Amino acid sequence: MTANVAVIGAGPAGLVVSRWLLSQGFEPSIFEQGPTLGGQWTAQPGRSGVWPGMHTNTSRILTAFSDLPIDGDLVFPSGAAILDYLHRYARLFALDSRIRFGVRVDAVARDGYRWAVSHGGEVEHFEKVVVATGRFHSPFIPTVPGLDTFAGSAGAISSYHYPGPSAYRGKRVLVAGCAVSALEIAADLAAHGAQHVVVTQRRQRYVLPKFAAGVPSDHRMFTRYGALADEVLPVAEIDRQLKEIVVESAGSPEQYGAPRPADSLFAAGVTLNQNYLPAVAEGSVTVRPWLQSVDGTAVTFGDGHTEAFDGIVFGTGFTLSLPFLDDHLRATLNLDAGGFDTDRHTFHPDLSGLAFMGMWDQSGGYFVPLELQARWIAYTWGGVIAAPSDAEQRAAVAACHERGPRKTRMNLAAITFARAAGVEPQRENWPDLRRALLFGPLAPSCFRLDGPDALPNAAARFAREAAAFGAITDNDLTDRERSYWSSVEQARASHHSAVSGK
Repeated sequence: MTANVAVIGAGPAGLVVSRWLLSQGFEPSIFEQGPTLGGQWTAQPGRSGVWPGMHTNTSRILTAFSDLPIDGDLVFPSGAAILDYLHRYARLFALDSRIRFGVRVDAVARDGYRWAVSHGGEVEHFEKVVVATGRFHSPFIPTVPGLDTFAGSAGAISSYHYPGPSAYRGKRVLVAGCAVSALEIAADLAAHGAQHVVVTQRRQRYVLPKFAAGVPSDHRMFTRYGALADEVLPVAEIDRQLKEIVVESAGSPEQYGAPRPADSLFAAGVTLNQNYLPAVAEGSVTVRPWLQSVDGTAVTFGDGHTEAFDGIVFGTGFTLSLPFLDDHLRATLNLDAGGFDTDRHTFHPDLSGLAFMGMWDQSGGYFVPLELQARWIAYTWGGVIAAPSDAEQRAAVAACHERGPRKTRMNLAAITFARAAGVEPQRENWPDLRRALLFGPLAPSCFRLDGPDALPNAAARFAREAAAFGAITDNDLTDRERSYWSSVEQARASHHSAVSGK
């Protein structure tokens, strides 16, 4: 008997997990509360944080799934192009007919050996459920004394509700935060007619451009080497190497007139934007310490400076919101205490038949790790790979609880899920791609080289994608790459000697 699966959400996560569930013989029913598929990429007010004119901050190659490249030559496609891509993906795998539009899931609860999914006064039962509603729908607005008195004509909103720059033409705007959305919006406002733009931040991050020396920055920052290094090198050495890449690509913020960040990249943080630091350098964006209070239109900052604004935009992140999960599920997952206690963001040993997609926070694009997480779920439920043991899962959940919510990096998430799914590429199998598999981009094609659902054309496609912005398919490492890889090999040898007692 074919198992039926409820997939909640028809954004990228819901679509890709449905595609892979179908490949394992499951029958997914996709619940989507909106009128169309695409999740954030629909750009619908109130349902999406994508504003008019927005482009991806992740490159075309890494903003795609392994079965379908993005059309065209744009390195950073528009939001509309990504929405079109998701519609093509859904058609390719006949997912459209499985989506129930305008259906809001009100509750998910265990009912015996099955799962009860409630919507619109009805209850349906499923053998399995995948929650793929996204984690970027509930903006976090920090507490600021007097914020409720703000009287600017453009109001105080979150970046999730940013309508685009035209609403702020000729206005004085304060943008709060230093993450991607805050800097994207500040640069957008400065370039499109705002009278005055100020960014207020708790700390100065390093800022990596989207493009440096003809190469998308996510090809440089999110490599398999970086994931391997993270496992064996001291944190200080990983910090040094990543900072070296960032500063070499963009310099340090104080060189542009922004505050000087902490020496440690991990302490300061890093964010991505092409135009923000140049805007600071030319004076079209001013940087202030964190705002301390609001009184009418007046905002006072940590340095005592007070200034009047017409609008405030908070780019200060999101909280994980899964209101349809019942009290038992919420307690098991530790949600109400601000946690999300799971085995690698996906399973819990006490919640058999329930899985989550895309609920972690990271730097870098989500498409590649989402597909790998989807394959892990489908392969586990389909019996292609062995499920983690109960003891392994409980240890992973305990470690997650101890660690608490923590931001990760795209390459760390991708390799974690690739290993879980049994599809991590093996360098020894591909001698002509050894350098690309270490220091090239984590393109989706490289995860179709080995393991279940390997493709005969994956090597040729990965070679093209790795070489798209430089000769990364050369097998000879650069001096820096050789130095980096040597440090990893030495650390591995030292660990092996310590474990073996030699």
